[in-house]
Amino acid sequence: MTDTTADPGGMVDWDLAVKIGSRLAGEGPSVDRQDADAAVAELRAGAERSTGLVREFTGLAATERTAPVLVVDRAGWVQANADGFREVLGPVIDKLSAKKPPTGVARMVGSRITGAEVGGLLGFMGGKVLGQFDPFFAPSGRLLLVAPNIVHVERELDADPTDFRLWVCLHEETHRVQFTAVPWMRGWMFEQMGQIAEALDTSSVLDDGLARITQALRSGTQGGSLLDMFGSPAQKALIDRMTGVMSLLEGHADVVMDGVGPEVIPSVDAIRTSFNQRRKGVGVLDKVLRRLLGLEAKMAQYRDGAVFVRAVVDKAGMAEFNAVWESPENLPSKAEIADPQAWMSRVLRA
Repeated sequence: MTDTTADPGGMVDWDLAVKIGSRLAGEGPSVDRQDADAAVAELRAGAERSTGLVREFTGLAATERTAPVLVVDRAGWVQANADGFREVLGPVIDKLSAKKPPTGVARMVGSRITGAEVGGLLGFMGGKVLGQFDPFFAPSGRLLLVAPNIVHVERELDADPTDFRLWVCLHEETHRVQFTAVPWMRGWMFEQMGQIAEALDTSSVLDDGLARITQALRSGTQGGSLLDMFGSPAQKALIDRMTGVMSLLEGHADVVMDGVGPEVIPSVDAIRTSFNQRRKGVGVLDKVLRRLLGLEAKMAQYRDGAVFVRAVVDKAGMAEFNAVWESPENLPSKAEIADPQAWMSRVLRA
C-alpha cells in the first residue's frame, strides 16, 4: 500500500502521482545509447557555456555552478516536479486539512484520487517541457533539461541539433541566473506562494471545485484555467502580481536567447520561426488541456514579457533595465507589463 503519512493531512498520494505521471509521459523518442550519451554531454556543455553568454548580454553575474544542472528523462522530470509541488502545496494542503481533515477510508481514497489527478497533469506536461529552473529545490534551486523532449522537438522542427540544444540552454540558463544572481528572488517567490495559500478560499474549493472543473471541460475553449476557477478576489490580486513577475522572467529569457543567439547559433532565426508555430499547440484536446492548465496564459507571458523587456531596453538600455532586479518593489505589475512606460516612470523616473 502506498504510504501517504509523509504528506501533511494525507490529501495527495505523491507516489501514485509519480507512477501515473511517468507512465503517461512515456519514454520519448527512440534514441540509441551513443546518440543519447552525446545529447546529454552536449546539453551539459551548452548549459555551462550559456552562463558566460547570459552574463555578457545581461550584466547579471551569477556564481557558476550555484545551482546544479541535471539532464533528466521524462520520469526524472515528473519526480522532480512532484517533489516541487509537494513543497509548494504544503501550506495549501495544511489549510484544506484543517478545514475538513480526512480520516480513515476517506483519507486513503481521497489521496489516491488527488494523486491520480496530479499524475495526469505531470504526465501531460512531462512529454512537453524542454527544461525548467526549479527554484524550490534547496538550497539554491536546480536547472532541469529534459533530454528526450529536446531531441523530440529538434527532430519535429528539423532543426540543427547542436544549435537547438544551445538555444534551449540559453533560455533555461537565463532563469538560473535570474534566481542565483538576484539573491532575494527565491525567498520572494516562496513568500508569494505562502500568501496565495493564506488567501485561499477553502470553502469554494471544497464545496464546488468539481462542478467548476466539469463546467470548464464541457465548455472547451470557453473555459478558464484552474487558477481562474478557484481564485478568490484576494487570491486573484496575488496571482496578478505573480503573473507580472512570471511574464518578466519568461520574456527576459526569450529576449536573451534571441539576443545572444545570432552570435553563436547560425540557424536561430529558423528555429525561432518554427518554434513559435509549435507553441500554439495541436489538436482540440491539447488546446483544451492547455487552457485548463493555464498554458495559454503562459504563452502570453512569453510574448508580453518579451515586448516589455525589449521596450525598456530599447529606450533606457540594459543597465537601466536591470533596476528591475534591485528589489521586489521594482518588479513590474501585470498592468505595467502591458505598459512599459508606466514602469519606467515609476522605477526609472523616465
